Amino acid sequence: MDASALLGLLARSLAGIDPDMAMPSRLCRACVEILGAQSGALTVRATPEDRVTVSSSDGMSAEIEDLEELLGEGPGQLALDEDRIVVTELDGDSPTDRSFPVFSHLVASITGPATAYAVPMHAGGRVIGVLSLYVTTSRLARDADDVQFLADAVGTALLGEIESIDWSARSRIHQATGMVTAQLHISPRDALAVLRAHAFAGSATLEDVAQDVLARRIGFTDHETDAITIERTEEP
Repeated sequence: MDASALLGLLARSLAGIDPDMAMPSRLCRACVEILGAQSGALTVRATPEDRVTVSSSDGMSAEIEDLEELLGEGPGQLALDEDRIVVTELDGDSPTDRSFPVFSHLVASITGPATAYAVPMHAGGRVIGVLSLYVTTSRLARDADDVQFLADAVGTALLGEIESIDWSARSRIHQATGMVTAQLHISPRDALAVLRAHAFAGSATLEDVAQDVLARRIGFTDHETDAITIERTEEP
């Protein structure tokens, strides 16, 4: 399909979505509809290492994005790092993409057999985020060139919505990482890994653990040993 036809599809899809919804949410839902996916999410790059989910079409995609953030691995991160479309078959015990087996296995328990597509979004000659799509049928309704064009069009549109994006969750994670860095005398990268491990062990989100650290409900100390001790303060 040529570019003008795809843009026409995008315009018609947006026109059919509640205009009171935030534009990132409308763009996300339009992509899911046009590309024949069952779920999807839009993330934008905050720093070279971090990305922020700005919209998800439903609870399933929101849960998957939280999981990728928690694990620090997945198709979205790989699409950002390598600037290419990443396709991952999710079939439970035998994920075909071995680049992130833990992610693939856990997501399959959420979605059942499905295919995950992570498409880098470009704007201004650089990758600014990722369009993530989850499909329970065999494939998307459009070919790779159409998918990439639509992702880039949406990425460009998102640049105009930067001021409406809520960056508070990412800010809290950065603050919590700084506190753990100071408590354990380790690098910020290692501190973030500690937060992720704690969240994973407690079946919590990274944001939840960050909030507990900032509220001083959780503290990390090494007690001058190689073992990390986690101190939890109970609410009065």
